[in-house]
Amino acid sequence: MATKKLNGTVIVTYRCNARCSMCNRYKAPSKPEEEISLETIKNLPQMYFTNITGGEPFIRTDLKDIIRELYKKSDRIVISTNGFFTDRIVDLCKEFPNIGIRISIEGLEQTNNEIRGLQDGYNKGYTTLKKLREMGMKDVGFGMTVQDTNAPDLVPLYKISDEMGMEFATASLHNSFYFVEAKNIIHDRPMVAQNFENLINELLKSKSPKKWMRAYFNHGLINYIYGQKRLLPCDMSFDTFFIDPYGDVMPCNGTKDKEVMGNLNNQSWDELWNSPEAEQVRAKVRCCDRDCWMIGSVSPAMHKYIWVPGFWVVWHKLKSLFMKKPYSMFENKIVRDYRDGKVTKEELDKCSTCDMCAVINDGLSAASKEQLKSKTGEEIVDADIAQQMEKR
Repeated sequence: MATKKLNGTVIVTYRCNARCSMCNRYKAPSKPEEEISLETIKNLPQMYFTNITGGEPFIRTDLKDIIRELYKKSDRIVISTNGFFTDRIVDLCKEFPNIGIRISIEGLEQTNNEIRGLQDGYNKGYTTLKKLREMGMKDVGFGMTVQDTNAPDLVPLYKISDEMGMEFATASLHNSFYFVEAKNIIHDRPMVAQNFENLINELLKSKSPKKWMRAYFNHGLINYIYGQKRLLPCDMSFDTFFIDPYGDVMPCNGTKDKEVMGNLNNQSWDELWNSPEAEQVRAKVRCCDRDCWMIGSVSPAMHKYIWVPGFWVVWHKLKSLFMKKPYSMFENKIVRDYRDGKVTKEELDKCSTCDMCAVINDGLSAASKEQLKSKTGEEIVDADIAQQMEKR
């Protein structure tokens, strides 16, 4: 009997050169010598999809070697990046023309640069995307984390991506050990939801079934920012996993504290996946109340429970035959209740994962924490990148 393929995310590094306002990972980098090795990559299971993320993946100078090994394991690979290292990205894509690239762009130029804290970050990312399209790369696109600051840029940025024939992925603010953050929260929910509504109607107008499914995902983001239960079950740790730079296998990146199923540096995959520790984590997942709505957990669920988004899409496409705007954010009962004064902002805030008093677990190893006693994370990563550039 054939072994079931999984959905995996490989966090190749916690080093990051961006200074994002909604993520403090740049303050808590991993040590390069501790980061996941090719030998550990070889021990991963067969996957139908693999996301490579960080930190910033392209800080790793051996990323091409990692990709070569992963293509022996995975049917499809997508790298999430801030797009800053244009030459490295272009060079990698020349060897792997079928790879997916998602560049995080958080709005139009001024908004993006303010949020991501990268000097000339918008132009860097946009230039990288243009070069990849000129090379004939097909699986490329934008990734945007929607929040109060950039919500008005949501549809304008989508239209730029659409004109360029690119993918457009969205997310919203989350809190977890992975982001080294517990205070993210949407303040003006109706305003943000209205911009999501506008995007959803744009997506439903398209001729692409993939975009129709993305419309459903964004519908779920409205539900999420209002602090409601997930629209689909979460099966993380059952058919999907994350592995961090230290070889620790986790259910996801959305938990408050790091939940470890086992370590692939010193266990085989089968031993790890079927261990008592893995079962304990799965029990926690079944009781998890964080109700995250990130593509890493939602995409597998949309495939598994396809009839739910499928029915939603059919219904709204039918409505589009008679209505200019087939979707309204007020389809969500909680949005109506807030509009009608049946629930307060304070009550909705309590439904979020925002915790102003939380002690944040950054998921670092003891050695990675030790290096932060004498230098900041920014200083460590900046020096690391400078040293890389000198060696070129």
